[in-house]
Amino acid sequence: MKPAALGLALLALAGVLASPALAEPRRRPGPGTANPSALVAAEIAFNRLARDKGQWTAFRKTSDESAIMFVPEPILAKSWLGGRSDPAQPLQWEPYEVWMSCDGSLGVTRGAYEAPGGTTGYFTTIWQQDKKGEYRWVLDQGAPLAKPLDKPFMLSASVADCPGRGQWPGASRGKPEEEGRDRAPLKAAGMDGSGTSEDGTLTWAYHVEPDFARTLTVSLRKDGEMKPVLSLKVSAEDAR
Repeated sequence: MKPAALGLALLALAGVLASPALAEPRRRPGPGTANPSALVAAEIAFNRLARDKGQWTAFRKTSDESAIMFVPEPILAKSWLGGRSDPAQPLQWEPYEVWMSCDGSLGVTRGAYEAPGGTTGYFTTIWQQDKKGEYRWVLDQGAPLAKPLDKPFMLSASVADCPGRGQWPGASRGKPEEEGRDRAPLKAAGMDGSGTSEDGTLTWAYHVEPDFARTLTVSLRKDGEMKPVLSLKVSAEDAR
């Protein structure tokens, strides 16, 4: 991580450590509880773990039970990562952009990576908050780039608009919807997949072609409707 990026990341992490969202990690998601800095902190910890313990070890320890990777076919991360040896040197990465649902139950990070040999590219990681209030990744994908991503002056973050009164999931019962957290883990990864935050203000979906080219889209609730905020295409060549 470059010095300037590290300074920004540490400032973001300081905000997380001082925030109510981290001080009360077990509280249930609800209107206005989004904390994008928590995802910045998760990415910093993820990258540090890769440096200290090994790349695939870090992926294993931070993944959700239903996490999906592309190798290049979509596959459950736990089956692909299980017992896999760590490379001698890990990838290095840093987030540039963050999107988060209003309730903080789901978020997306996008940024740049650099491989030990100097190859550069971008990554996209989707993070889901578990019952303990910790973030675990549920989808990770990326692709090489001929030219590195332009580094922004500051990391950007966008939070979804909250649902109106009476529109919050479970509002009629007086409590947030818990179905998302209690769903059964995936048994296999398909050529299509999708996910939604507990409040419905952030959604994601991927599609993989027979030649393993893929697309990933992310939408966020803004001005009363769901609007695409990220649309990525990975060619069959780059997918391999």
